[in-house]
Amino acid sequence: MTTGVPESVEATSARPKGRTPQSPPIAEYVSSADARGGLWRDLVEIVRDYRDYRELLYQFVLRDIRIRYKQAVMGFGWAVFMPILIVLAGTIVRFAMSYLSGGQLDGAAVGSIAVKALPWAFFVGAIGFANTSLVGNTNLVTKIYFPREVLPIASVLAQAFDTLIGSLALVVVLPLLGAQFSLALLWIPLLAVLLFLFTAAAALFLSAANLFFRDVKYIVQVVLMFGIFFTPVFYEPAMLGDTGAKVMMLNPLAPIVDGFRLAAIEGTGLMTPVVDANGVGVWSPWLLGYSATWAVGGLLGASLLFHRLEFLFAEYA
Repeated sequence: MTTGVPESVEATSARPKGRTPQSPPIAEYVSSADARGGLWRDLVEIVRDYRDYRELLYQFVLRDIRIRYKQAVMGFGWAVFMPILIVLAGTIVRFAMSYLSGGQLDGAAVGSIAVKALPWAFFVGAIGFANTSLVGNTNLVTKIYFPREVLPIASVLAQAFDTLIGSLALVVVLPLLGAQFSLALLWIPLLAVLLFLFTAAAALFLSAANLFFRDVKYIVQVVLMFGIFFTPVFYEPAMLGDTGAKVMMLNPLAPIVDGFRLAAIEGTGLMTPVVDANGVGVWSPWLLGYSATWAVGGLLGASLLFHRLEFLFAEYA
């Protein structure tokens, strides 16, 4: 199978697995990077790598998409399968909560779960594939030079393709579930960008960490399995009370996910504070800035860390 690696890339000799006696400790290698050029030089190199190897990135994305759908009976149906399962699970949970409280489960509640299920499915799917992207391509990491960032980022972009298909299906269903078409929908692209940036940051960090510490893969699997209960997908943060809602929103994904609900279902602009009937703060514009700080700052930090460590990858792969 062709990998799309340009012919101009020079092949290097395979290095022995494991750390060699000459390999510096990881922390020492990162801390000494400032002497080799500093943050600005590293950022310029990262941007230049993405620009020069954009065709390679495209080939890896195409490869990942083909692998996912090769000999798949359901075809693109898999793109909506996981979000549907999340919606069904969330509907059961909300129905039980409504039954115990003596309330009713309306279409808007199901719609809010559907809107939040899609970004959560994107995050889980992207991290699940990106986490093992370096370890799963050791034959490339150890033998040829290319910016290793393209491997986890390709996994995120391939998952974005799946999410786009799921979004098209969701657009058809949402009007039946109480979605409000208003100017608040203009916040959706910004939320999608923040979601992508935060996911890319986590993908870069975790894929590198899994290369050096192989048990990271199992930790990530457990976190992704139970993380949905610590993210307001099945419920709204206000259901936890004022203090519980504030604690829940410390999760950087929580404001992004709940922002999708407010914009698509409630028709609420994200620059407007929202308080429910019980006086619980549902939304504050500061939450958007909080998630944006995590997304942008996290991506910069993860990119710099990844870039400074990638020359050690072949020795640990």
